[in-house]
Amino acid sequence: MLVRLLYASRVVDSSPETIESILTKSRQFNPTSGITGILCYGGGIFLQAIEGGRNAVSELYGHIQKDPRHKDVVLLHYEEISERRFGGWTMGQVDASRVNTNILLKYSERAELDPYSVSGKVSLALLEELMATASIIGRA
Repeated sequence: MLVRLLYASRVVDSSPETIESILTKSRQFNPTSGITGILCYGGGIFLQAIEGGRNAVSELYGHIQKDPRHKDVVLLHYEEISERRFGGWTMGQVDASRVNTNILLKYSERAELDPYSVSGKVSLALLEELMATASIIGRA
């Protein structure tokens, strides 16, 4: 059974080294667990979609909730899926500061990443548009 989980969190340390460390660890761990997804970050906020088997995704989300690099972890959306939307990425990345502000404004009140102020479905739609506009990098 495949599932998709979308969550937001605030980053404790927004240094490029920390972001790269999270992405590197994801890219090492995720293929062996059958997990794919994307990580969008900006303004000290992470928005992440993870897809895979129900047990693997649940285990990973539990780990993220305890990870000291994250705070204010909030589940935005969870669903059973028939196919992956982000299957091409062991963990693709989007730097929200480099995204066209029109895309961010399309889904929120201001041109900034703030998944805490919109619904999970809106955040998922944002990620899908970022994928469609080739804003996701780090294909692996």
